[in-house]
Amino acid sequence: MKKRFFVVIILVSFCVSSFAQQTDARLAWWKEAKFGLFVHWGLFSVAGGDWKGKPSKGGEHFMMYEKIPLKEYATIAAQLNPIKFNADAWVKAAKDAGMKYIVITTKHHEGFAMFNSPSNDYNIVKASPYAKDPMAMLAKSCKKYGFKLCFYYSLGRDWADPDVPTNWPTKGGRSNTWDYPNEDAKDFAKYFERKVKPQVKELLTQYGPVGMLWFDTPEMINKEQSKELRELILKLQPNCIINERMGNGEGDFNVSEQKLNKSAASKPWESCITISRQWGFNKYDTTYKSPEVLVRNLIEVASADGNFLLNVGPNGEGEISAYSLRRLASVGEWMNVNGEGIYGSHAWKIQGEKIDVEKEIKKEAADKNTMKDVFNDATSQKTPADIRFTAKGNVVYVFVRSWKTQDALVKAMSAGKENIQSVQLLGYKPVIDWEQTEEGLSIKLPANYRPALPIYTFKITLK
Repeated sequence: MKKRFFVVIILVSFCVSSFAQQTDARLAWWKEAKFGLFVHWGLFSVAGGDWKGKPSKGGEHFMMYEKIPLKEYATIAAQLNPIKFNADAWVKAAKDAGMKYIVITTKHHEGFAMFNSPSNDYNIVKASPYAKDPMAMLAKSCKKYGFKLCFYYSLGRDWADPDVPTNWPTKGGRSNTWDYPNEDAKDFAKYFERKVKPQVKELLTQYGPVGMLWFDTPEMINKEQSKELRELILKLQPNCIINERMGNGEGDFNVSEQKLNKSAASKPWESCITISRQWGFNKYDTTYKSPEVLVRNLIEVASADGNFLLNVGPNGEGEISAYSLRRLASVGEWMNVNGEGIYGSHAWKIQGEKIDVEKEIKKEAADKNTMKDVFNDATSQKTPADIRFTAKGNVVYVFVRSWKTQDALVKAMSAGKENIQSVQLLGYKPVIDWEQTEEGLSIKLPANYRPALPIYTFKITLK
């Protein structure tokens, strides 16, 4: 009996180990990439923050906030004609920013598909004057530029379907209760079979290789359905990775929304952050993060062994705003010099020194955020002088962020702690003046070198 028990334990351990190895292999490209572009685009982009001549509530969720009947909301599709959409320009801007993949909303909570969906006519090809498939164009451009194409899909919320119950923050809290008031009559299984599975199949069979399916809001999906969905995805595209929001622990990596984890986690993770205040295009949204803050965010995420997914919201005509493009270009300029400290890196033994973190959202902002899945940016806009670390092999990258003085002291690299072979400043060819003491590694920042952003990357090679 004991022998049989041990055999079972060995077999289970082997299966778990094999599954983990397969997952790691599928995640390899993503872990190397570190930096991606998130795009929120849909009918809400056409409205752009207005409804019936007035500013709307709820950003890209305004259909729910304003309780707009589906029949009335669907009329926005007649105005969807993104004639300025240029897939090449989008992908090139992302690539020039140092990004390696794009995640785009193929269907947001509003239920409208931004792709050709033969199984459901509520889509950009059938229901808009544009009558073309932007995902097909993106797939072509991604192939051209060697970029990974990834798709976002709202899983547990769909305000165009009568069978989608929700349970956050309370029963029916994110459901279409104005068109379909009987929450108890809604059957998620019907929606799952009628819409989710067919559209997921379409996304995985119409556009070539898909690097990732990025699900949102699992809500009422059960364990069996999550497993079935995972099996379907991997059957159609065995190398496709999946985020945690497919539900019930079936995803490959975790998501930290509008937050920057301060330490490495046991499971792979990704931080998705807005470049401005909102996810989708809103003409009243004029609060954009500075390039310095964006690079700090990228470093902070990388130092904690995560991926950074930065969001932009194109308008209804298909244009990414000049505000966003200028910031992406500035980030790209920094990445051209310092990217080797980000790509393929992992967390060092500590994440940073002299961290000054804004620990909570200001009360004034929190009081306005009664629905925290719309305006929920908890990232700091401050730029205190501090140090972060990443590592690759016998190299440690030291990011000296927002530094105001000529000397930097890295306490974690004091004499006796690390055996240093060399110190280089990325983007600067002359020899760097450094000294290792009991207090730390003292580095003299060159007086004749100022990077475009006040963030220096030192490459420390250890013996």
